[in-house]
Amino acid sequence: MFNKVLIANRGEIAVRVIRACRDLGIRTAAVYSEADRDALHVRLADEAFCIGPPAARDSYLHIPNIIATAELLGADAIHPGYGFLAENPHFAEICQDCKITFIGPPPEAIHKMGNKAAARQMMRKAGIPVVPGSPGPVRDEAAALAVARTTGYPLLIKAAAGGGGRGMRVVQSPADLRGAFAAAGQEAAAAFGSAELYIEKYLTEPRHIEVQILADGRGNVVAIGERDCSIQRRHQKLLEESPAVGLSPRLRRALLRAAVRAATVVGYVNAGTVEFLVEGTNHLYFIEMNTRIQVEHPVTEMVTNIDLVKEQIKIAAGERLSLPREIEAHGHAIECRINAEDPARDFLPSPGQITAFIPPGGPGIRVETHAFTGYTIPPYYDSLIAKVIAWGRDRDEAIARMRRALGEFDIGGIQTTIPFHLQVLDNAFFRKGEVYVNFVQRRIDLGPAGRPRSA
Repeated sequence: MFNKVLIANRGEIAVRVIRACRDLGIRTAAVYSEADRDALHVRLADEAFCIGPPAARDSYLHIPNIIATAELLGADAIHPGYGFLAENPHFAEICQDCKITFIGPPPEAIHKMGNKAAARQMMRKAGIPVVPGSPGPVRDEAAALAVARTTGYPLLIKAAAGGGGRGMRVVQSPADLRGAFAAAGQEAAAAFGSAELYIEKYLTEPRHIEVQILADGRGNVVAIGERDCSIQRRHQKLLEESPAVGLSPRLRRALLRAAVRAATVVGYVNAGTVEFLVEGTNHLYFIEMNTRIQVEHPVTEMVTNIDLVKEQIKIAAGERLSLPREIEAHGHAIECRINAEDPARDFLPSPGQITAFIPPGGPGIRVETHAFTGYTIPPYYDSLIAKVIAWGRDRDEAIARMRRALGEFDIGGIQTTIPFHLQVLDNAFFRKGEVYVNFVQRRIDLGPAGRPRSA
């Protein structure tokens, strides 16, 4: 096992990794920007080192500073968390060259899955269904129009090198294609350093369901279970739950098998997530693989009692998976991402000092956060300040506990997305499990007074 792990991240995921390391008896080293000098992960780690000014490119994305700090502090492994450098194959390669274990997949797997268009081609060859669309990257507008004639409208233009909704455009007609293609390329180049795009058929009401996998270095791959991540806004996930509601046993087995197959084909090692769109009751389509731990991993932990971060660390240390081939889910879990954003102002970020922070508790409630009373949310990073996870014996109990928890959560001094989440939980269609990726724009609206309301 490792002696010291450096966490190349910040926020709640850095805190989460520190706690997993502590459970395993591993010392931790935190890195931080000047803006995070008083952050919770800095306080909790055994050691902490400043790696640069507030801008992420000069700190959390600055590979030389991170590697130099790991060597200076004697870390024998680096956990990248999610975001920042977590899916950067170059960073993983540098860790290898410097004899520092990267707690994640090998750089070859990150590279293969990092290009979404290439990943689609690989999955198609492996017999895993993909959303109809371009066989690979689309070079220009003329090629995009040719694909569209086969795929039909509406269609989705997507960045080959990225995700998270950036470099993505929905196109309804040929007249819209030219401007959308150019805009998506510009956004993709700015966000990911690559303007490469591909095209998929736009499915009108699919569900976004992902499968958590773990794989060790000996070829063992286990599907831990699925999560429904359909509640999204602008392709950003807001609420996740496990298990997915209304899946037939046959479709669930097909999803889990496809995820294991995908991980096996790419030679995957460590924790990862295979993401699918599910249309109707029978059709599943691979869309991408995230080669890291996910923001929403706690919902899977709550229904399986498996500590995914500890498993990541043990796999990276060379241990064999000791989990059964079939993992049984117990009860139901829901996660709400609490962001420092104002739903009444089109989810405008709300940085600033938190004047009160009293998280909820009670049976079935878990809170993952890096925030506290007096903490100042910097304007430089993601607006996520907490994740509330509710577990219940069934979905109704999980919803009831989540409503109670959000009602108890007292956060002062800033605006948060808690009112929005309460509206989703109260929506009759959500309660029936009738969710899909455009649920928010179809079923949730902002009223004239700026308060979220059910539609």
